[in-house]
Amino acid sequence: MKQFRNTTAKTTILNVLKNAEAALSHAELLTLTNGVCDRVTIYRVLERLVNEDNVHKVVTSDGIIKYAACNHSAHHSHDHVHFNCEKCKTTTCIEMVLPVIQLSNDYTVKSFNFTVTGICPKCN
Repeated sequence: MKQFRNTTAKTTILNVLKNAEAALSHAELLTLTNGVCDRVTIYRVLERLVNEDNVHKVVTSDGIIKYAACNHSAHHSHDHVHFNCEKCKTTTCIEMVLPVIQLSNDYTVKSFNFTVTGICPKCN
């Protein structure tokens, strides 16, 4: 895995994602980085962070791509459940639940995106 140099933009974006309680969209990151970088730079940095395995993408039920920092625990996996709240629109990683995907032997699964939609505990 190729390591990219650290820049102010990369450090800022990664810190924002690490401190976020939920996955963030590009638009949310643009607001939360307070002008440290422009929208194109944010796209480039997010791509680098995904390639470095520091961040993973989450596609919400609305088709919006959000990004979450990886925790790199002993059980680190991008193939976990994501919860999308219909009320507050937050998307959170639920890493204690790993869905089981069973396909015939003709298929090779490399990854999956499993999103559950409903109402989160804060909005209940």
